[in-house]
Order: sequence, then structure tokens, then C-alpha cells
Amino acid sequence: MRAVAVCFSMLQAPRGRIHCLANFYRKSFHNTSSTRVNNSSFKPLASSYGIEGGYSRRWTRRPMTTKTDGRNMSNQAAKPSNLVRKILDEKVSRSTALNLNKKEEISEHQQLQYYGIKQMIAENKDLVDLVTFIIYDTETSGLSRKDDRIIEIALQDLSGGENSTFQSLVNPGRDVANYRIHGIRTNMVRRPDVPRMEELIPILLRFIKSRQKPGGYILWAAHNCFAFDLPFLINEFSRCSYEIPPNWLFMDTLSLARELMKSGGSKLPSGTSLKALREHYRIPLVGSEHRAMSDVRTLAMILQMLTFDLKLSVPNLVTRSFTASEYVNKKRKKS
Repeated sequence: MRAVAVCFSMLQAPRGRIHCLANFYRKSFHNTSSTRVNNSSFKPLASSYGIEGGYSRRWTRRPMTTKTDGRNMSNQAAKPSNLVRKILDEKVSRSTALNLNKKEEISEHQQLQYYGIKQMIAENKDLVDLVTFIIYDTETSGLSRKDDRIIEIALQDLSGGENSTFQSLVNPGRDVANYRIHGIRTNMVRRPDVPRMEELIPILLRFIKSRQKPGGYILWAAHNCFAFDLPFLINEFSRCSYEIPPNWLFMDTLSLARELMKSGGSKLPSGTSLKALREHYRIPLVGSEHRAMSDVRTLAMILQMLTFDLKLSVPNLVTRSFTASEYVNKKRKKS
């Protein structure tokens, strides 16, 4: 089996007196990280080639099936936790939940759709503990959502701990036109030892599953993701015949930056770009600008600063998010 170049590393979320979001993850860090250390299904082999010019390892996959890792996800709606079921029983008429065995699972999924994941989390503080924050970033071969491909992806679980980050180059099967933006040239990704997206998605799903809390939800955050990262991610999943799980929520930190600019005050950033926010909060640049993991590390700090300045809680952030299907439907209505 061909080795796949994927990088996992340990990166704990920064600690400081940050409002709500950081406090929430400092509280949950020791409870969650210890149970996740051995969840990875990948073995580190000898060092292969550098990602961002830093330390990296080549990873190979153990044999695994895709039946439990995301293919045809429309038939595998995430089962709600006991706490979710309790809330649903209070919110939804019992007459809609009188099915048995397989019918019961279908009914629960219909109830989830009816009541809505976001509303449940926003209205019940206990459900906040079921949310896993993932900061992510992608780099692409160009700007066309239709013709271009993701060539690098990086993720960080804000709860920190071992194996809390995921990073990989991606073979797009085509030339990289906009290498001047991120510095990723065609010869760095169009090579046999760099995984294609259809090979990487099962590994990505396995990583997310290892970070997800039992019966929980994943809140993905990126900067300008609704205009860039999320459309590319949706297209890649669709192209590779995968569906994005319904318990994944997506939020755009660009909207938070715009809220901050509208709030007034004497000390505001010069703009809403990632660079302007980084300079405003005096966050040192780690790695090369416009490389996926470097931008993820920067945004992980910025998000906590923004939630402090805007006095936002975790439920506030959840209400600003969308599922992938909600995003697609919203775009269709506009067009």
C-alpha cells in the first residue's frame, strides 16, 4: 500500500484570560485529550519531505473500511446523545417518536432536523460540552471552485492535547497556477507520494471521529470560509462521492471581524484580513504566511481574541454557523 504523507502533531491551545471560548476548552482539555491519544489509526514512518519547511513524517494507513468513516453519510446520521434525546422529548410531540427498532432511529433523525442542532445547543448549556471546535484552512491550485482543487489542508482541535492537529498536502492531479500566493508549486504536490483527495478524505474523517465527543458535534471555523474554504471542501467531498456529516457545523470568522469593525471604539484593526487581525492582536507569525497550518495557528489565537472583544459565548458562535446542506440551500435560493 502506498505511503500517504499526512502530518499529525501536538499543539495545545494557547492559555490566557480569554472570554468563554478559551475558558471552556481549558476546563475540558484534561477530560478529553487523555481518551484520544491512542485513537489514531496511522503509523509514523521515516521522515519524508518537509511541509512548510518544518518537521513532518510520512504516514501510512492501516487497512480500514469506509462504511463507518463517512461514505454515503446520508444513510448514517449521527445518533443523538441521551441528553439530546431528553431535550427532544420535551420539545417534540411524543406522537412523532412511537416507532421501534429501525423506525426509532429514523424518527430521531427527523426530530433533529425539525428542532435543529444549533437551536438545541444555544438553548441548553449542557450541550455546549458536546461541541468540538476545529480551526481549519485550505490552499488551492487556483480560485475557480469548479476547476481548481485543494492542494493543502490543515486542522487544529482547540481542545489541544496529543494528535490535536492534522496537516497534509494534496495531489490535485493538475498544475498549480497560483503558487505565488502560498508558495506551493506543482512539483511539490503532483507526485505519487502525495495523497489525492479521494484517498485523504477517509483519513480526515477518521481524525475528526477521534476528536469528536460521544454524541457530539463538530464546529469548523475558518476565515472567509463561506466564500472560499467551505465551497471548495463541499465540492471535493461531492467529487469524491462523499457527503459531509450532518453533525458538522461551519462558521466564518470574517463575520466576527466585521462585527468588531462596526462596534466602534478607538482601538480597532486596520482591516478584516487575517494579516490585519494578526497585527492588531500582536500575534507572531509561525511559519510561512498563506500556508495552511500557519494560518490555522494564527486563527486559533485570533478567534479567542475576537470572542473576548465581542463578548461571545460558545452558543453565540453556534448560532452563527451553518451545516453544509444549509449553506448549499442558501446559495441555491440566492441564485
